[in-house]
Amino acid sequence: MIRFPAEWEKQTAVLIAWPHATGDFSNRLESVEDTYAIIADTITEYQRLFIVCRDEDHQRHIQKIVQRHEDIDFIHAPVNDIWVRDTTFLTVEKDHTLHYLNFQFNGWGEKYDFAHDNALNHKLANTKYFKGKSHHDIDFILEGGSIESDGEGTILTTSHCLLNPNRNSSLNKEQIEEQLKNHLGAKRFLWVNQENLSGDDTDAHIDTLARFCSPNTIAYTSCDEIDNPHYESLHRMKLQLEVFRTFDDKPYNLVALPLPTPIFDEDDEPLPANYSNFLIINHAVMVPVYGDKNDAVALARLAAVFPEHKILPIPCRPLVHQYGSLHCMTMQFPEQARG
Repeated sequence: MIRFPAEWEKQTAVLIAWPHATGDFSNRLESVEDTYAIIADTITEYQRLFIVCRDEDHQRHIQKIVQRHEDIDFIHAPVNDIWVRDTTFLTVEKDHTLHYLNFQFNGWGEKYDFAHDNALNHKLANTKYFKGKSHHDIDFILEGGSIESDGEGTILTTSHCLLNPNRNSSLNKEQIEEQLKNHLGAKRFLWVNQENLSGDDTDAHIDTLARFCSPNTIAYTSCDEIDNPHYESLHRMKLQLEVFRTFDDKPYNLVALPLPTPIFDEDDEPLPANYSNFLIINHAVMVPVYGDKNDAVALARLAAVFPEHKILPIPCRPLVHQYGSLHCMTMQFPEQARG
């Protein structure tokens, strides 16, 4: 039997890819590296961290910025983008053994260059942690940020992304579900018909919209301000979530996470800041914050549904200038199979 673990299960490490001067963050590298350093130092308080970087010089630069060197493994590999949620292995459990799945990546529908990102897992497979483990190349395009797992066979996703013809154009909905059943052990699907947030170029990844906090709890991006352009669509999403049922046919406990005040780039284009892009690690939940009045609201609501976790605010305003946030730039790896 194949099982796709939930994010709140025990982890061994988190992986990130460090930005550099010639990458997309070159015009605000200092502020982005400040955020990265906070994220790195926070993760290593709880578990191991893998950092993908360009070369020895880049590694030495990073080592001057981060504090807890003994809890970090560096991996040298080129990347096109730092959004490793969508480019690195997805981990499944089969017969109490972990298997690392290398799905194909095409730059979120061929919007960007992706050759290095699509080759990243083959680089990872030869590193200390992954070497000798079970790896599988899968001829199917799938990004980690586009699916949510409750660890019990439920996949939460959006039709706007997974059914988009810019990914797997030859497959219909039933065939895509069959792929997820075969490779992730999915038993059922909760399809959200929801457009992307302004500035989101992933075609509505679920990790910006709705997240499992437990098998019976979903936190979701909400909006109560009628003049906000997302008000109507997010209200429709809420109505869809209210219809969904758990495995034992009960409504989900829904936790509304308000949008922060809109953030714009230098060209006055909206950026996809949200609080649903949190990361669950061992004993803590790292929550993106933006210096906004709703930061405290989101933190308090997540604290109520993660009573055994420490809630950690992480300043992520610089990250959204490249259209992602905390969850998008990280990928967790389960520690071991559940007995």
